[in-house]
Amino acid sequence: MRRSRQTALIFVACLTCLPSIARDAGAQEPAPSAQPAQNAQPAAPPLAAGQIDLEKDTQSSALADVPVAPAEAPPPPPYKKSLVIDSSLGALAFLGKFGQTAPPAPWIRTQIGYEIFAPLMVFGEGELGFTDTSGSQDPPKTRAFPLFAFGGGARFTVRFTDRFGVYVQGSVGLMEADIRKRALEIIGFKDAESLGPYFGGRLGLEWYQLDRHFALGLTSGLRDATGFKRTIGNDTPLAFDAGASVRYAF
Repeated sequence: MRRSRQTALIFVACLTCLPSIARDAGAQEPAPSAQPAQNAQPAAPPLAAGQIDLEKDTQSSALADVPVAPAEAPPPPPYKKSLVIDSSLGALAFLGKFGQTAPPAPWIRTQIGYEIFAPLMVFGEGELGFTDTSGSQDPPKTRAFPLFAFGGGARFTVRFTDRFGVYVQGSVGLMEADIRKRALEIIGFKDAESLGPYFGGRLGLEWYQLDRHFALGLTSGLRDATGFKRTIGNDTPLAFDAGASVRYAF
């Protein structure tokens, strides 16, 4: 009986001490909100109205959108006088009575000139063509033969842009059909078998390349080939040529 009473007293004493123990434990623990307050960074001060420059921000954005201009190409080298070689490839046809004897001929022409001034050039020329007498003679009497000529003259050029120009030129020279003796005489063109004078003019268009030495072109000419006039009767011994050309200036 006595033991049961002692046990009851001990249990009551323990219940009486529990609130004080809980208060002591709560007093020893630090406040949970105190630690974050010590580690927090100080807030930045607000900007004043005078520190905000909206115009500066707008200018920076506009300048960033402006494209950068590409580098300009260097100017072309200045034009200078030089030695010029001009070659043409095309066809030569006679418009008079000789044209009824000889068909149009494959034709090549070369001239070498020197530019005295920018628009004016003096030159010497030579040319070669190949034809036959098939217009008035049937095989086997048909004779094939070359034509050759040489002469000189002057050319005047106008460049209406940096890439294109036109020219006109005049020339005089000698022309002959290189054929067996009396082969043309028997059909009425005795004088064509020896050198005879010609007087002619020429027009041309030139396309200048990026390399200033080169130019491509088209050319045509008309001449009075006096040696190719028919011996008997009226005749106008005109010769017409046309072709493509390439020009090289040193």
